Amino acid sequence: MARELGGTRVLLVTDPGLEAAGHPQRAVAAIEEAGLEAFVFDGVKENPTEREVAAGVVFARTHRVDLIAAVGGGSSMDCAKGVNFLLTNGGRMADYKGHGKATKPMLPSVGVPTTSGTGSEAQSYALITDERSHLKMACGDKQAAFRVSILDPEVTLSQPKLVSAVTGIDAVAHAVESFVCARRNPLSQTYSHAAFRQLEPNFERVMSHPTDLAARSAMLLGAHFAGMAIEAAMLGVCHSCANPLTAHYGVTHGVAVGVMLPHVVRFNAAAVGDLYADLAGSAGALADRVTAMLSAAGLPRTLKECGVSESILPLLAEEANQQWTARFNPREVSEADILGLYRAAW
Repeated sequence: MARELGGTRVLLVTDPGLEAAGHPQRAVAAIEEAGLEAFVFDGVKENPTEREVAAGVVFARTHRVDLIAAVGGGSSMDCAKGVNFLLTNGGRMADYKGHGKATKPMLPSVGVPTTSGTGSEAQSYALITDERSHLKMACGDKQAAFRVSILDPEVTLSQPKLVSAVTGIDAVAHAVESFVCARRNPLSQTYSHAAFRQLEPNFERVMSHPTDLAARSAMLLGAHFAGMAIEAAMLGVCHSCANPLTAHYGVTHGVAVGVMLPHVVRFNAAAVGDLYADLAGSAGALADRVTAMLSAAGLPRTLKECGVSESILPLLAEEANQQWTARFNPREVSEADILGLYRAAW
């Protein structure tokens, strides 16, 4: 497949945590079996920053790569897209905030998700964290989208339960938020609805029966559909609230969105309660269902359980209000509203 895309020297972007499962090694073997060269960059960390992207660019230039493959979760795929931007177009990631700012051709790329979470393999955006402001920069271009995405549920069988839980809840949040966001449209809602129908009944099945390949397949497909929905629409204030929690307390992204989602659903009910009803009968039922999923996975249900201090909530609200996804929430939100959401979740 890489050869068909015109590549002979492949940059494989992954993270060191996957080596124990053997996924990068198998990818390298497949690339070399096709007569191509593979160069592994495994300097990816969760929520990649410009620093990781810059390191990947230096590595890629050293090895004169002409194709990029990402094997891993959303962080690996975001980093791979970021490397593609800077390797081919130069500058800094901040130069590409928004969409369509690449002026030169980008390298062809392939995405292989190993988690059922971000759906990044279906999106043309790289989410890169600004180390100074802790804000996530959404840098998009149609050229940054993977030419090919490979969905193989067997690679998700090696996930620890916690990883399956936090990535799965993230996918659920993607489906729910994209379904009601201000940019929703018939296409995005078709994907969102399909995603929720795959994810909701199979999340707890994967928790209790982690080797159930059919359930794993449904979760992977649901996460992909949710990614397609985001690409066609946007997210909302739940994700805006999650990012400062990760920046200040290291709360895993999936945990952060899971804790906040029930409260966001209840807040938005006044504006889009009818849409939530399409998913779970009512907004209240949907919020309760998300809480039940958190419990089934053994994930925290409050910010207090996450170690968040009540005194920092005003600062978190100030920062969350600056996150771009808040502007696409179906109900207009202010800093005071976000503080109310944090307090409800605490």
